[in-house]
Amino acid sequence: MQGLDDEYWVPEHVREWLRSLGFSLPLEDMEPHIRSWDRWMRALGDFYDYRDTDGVGRVYEVHRRSIHPAMRVCREWGSLLLNDRTQVACEEQACTDWLTRFIADTGFLPAAQATVVRAFGLGTGAWALWVDAGAGEVRVRRYDARMVVPLTWDEEGVTECAFVTRAFWRGRAIDQVQLHLRGADGTFFLPSESSGGAVAAGSSRPSFSPLESGAREETYRIVTACFDRDGNRVEPEGVCPVYDTGSAWPTFALVKPAIDNTRVDMSPYGRSVFADAVDAIQAVDLCYDAMMGEIDNGKMRVFLSDVMFDVERDGKGGRVSIPFGRQDCTVFRKVMSTEDTIHEFAPTLRTEAQARAFRVALQTLGDLCGFGINYFDLENVGYVKTATEVSTDNSALMRNIRRHERALEGALAGICRALLAAERRLGVELPDEGLVRVTFDDSIITDTTAEKRQDMDEVAAGLLEPWEYRAKWRGEDEATARRASAGRALQGTPTPATLSTAPA
Repeated sequence: MQGLDDEYWVPEHVREWLRSLGFSLPLEDMEPHIRSWDRWMRALGDFYDYRDTDGVGRVYEVHRRSIHPAMRVCREWGSLLLNDRTQVACEEQACTDWLTRFIADTGFLPAAQATVVRAFGLGTGAWALWVDAGAGEVRVRRYDARMVVPLTWDEEGVTECAFVTRAFWRGRAIDQVQLHLRGADGTFFLPSESSGGAVAAGSSRPSFSPLESGAREETYRIVTACFDRDGNRVEPEGVCPVYDTGSAWPTFALVKPAIDNTRVDMSPYGRSVFADAVDAIQAVDLCYDAMMGEIDNGKMRVFLSDVMFDVERDGKGGRVSIPFGRQDCTVFRKVMSTEDTIHEFAPTLRTEAQARAFRVALQTLGDLCGFGINYFDLENVGYVKTATEVSTDNSALMRNIRRHERALEGALAGICRALLAAERRLGVELPDEGLVRVTFDDSIITDTTAEKRQDMDEVAAGLLEPWEYRAKWRGEDEATARRASAGRALQGTPTPATLSTAPA
């Protein structure tokens, strides 16, 4: 079908249109690195599929087996950082309840985990608001580095960004560009049509209306433009060219690992979590392929004498042996032999030494990707550790999880703030959310049960207020937690047995 490609990258006519608006494109400097990381995640390239030559000069294709180490690393980080127990809470309980329903109804957390997986692999990912003003709906869409084009940024972060995706309109594939731009009230972005631009039916540099006196706080607008496969502007029905979200917060949030980008200086893009571990990825697959090859080559060979084979005519007067048994080179015929009717040969396997090399490669990969040297250790298969033991044995993992969580918390809180503002713009009655905080489920690396028990003991000893416990573990705001605690106090003095121990 037209437009269905194996992989999607920002097409050249979209880049040319963005340049014509006066924007510089940092994607072009980072694209070679992003493409390389994408191929490692999919286990593609010359390392996995190459040509070799045998002793007589014949060239043949070779495929190296892979366990997809790069993708495994990214999936592990996604599952460690986000799961269905992650909570987003606001100071205002009504906003917390609304966000909880939205996250449950839209399946945001599973999609967010997939965003983290791709972002840690390609270095950058994003969430951005998508608004259907006619239906009165706001959704959060996810993007990876191939579709993200920062437009305005500094050391503090990205303040304006474009997102390029493939859509289908009337059976035709089109490229949809959405620019999330900030402007004061009375200032709007609308590309003026130009007949002589670099892109046919494209646009010239952006035009801005003058600022009105007494302009209110700057809000974000979503500007949408669509192009066909030939680079011509198209205007699908129902698509609003400029929409004011009413949000003073950025209507997008970039997701990046908490690692400095050492590939391109001062780039708004992040760096892959396995960027410095490519050699370890190769070592893992080299060892795995060697082990599988050893097992395949080490199958027992059976040599049979001529007398064991029946013969038949080949239609040309000749006689040929009738093969029998498996046909994968395990049975061989000894020509002109009548002695030792059946002879078996079983090569000695070296899998034990190769397994040790495989273990070292996995340990190196885990260490270079921030998990610590023991995370992928094969010696502990089947040995279940408690969270306390994990935190004691793998302090490197603990430190790196905290770093990544701090970076991820800002992105989650930011997109939730923008989501609430956009819903107010559509008429949903929501108060100001106040402080937004994210509670991550760290039960894998910390003993959450023991921590809750300690807090309950402090409540019983009077060192911690009951409402503080509820606010910490239930995600309630202070007012709601105080009311609930007061209600329990009227029924009786709260004890550790009566306090909730539901998962955070």
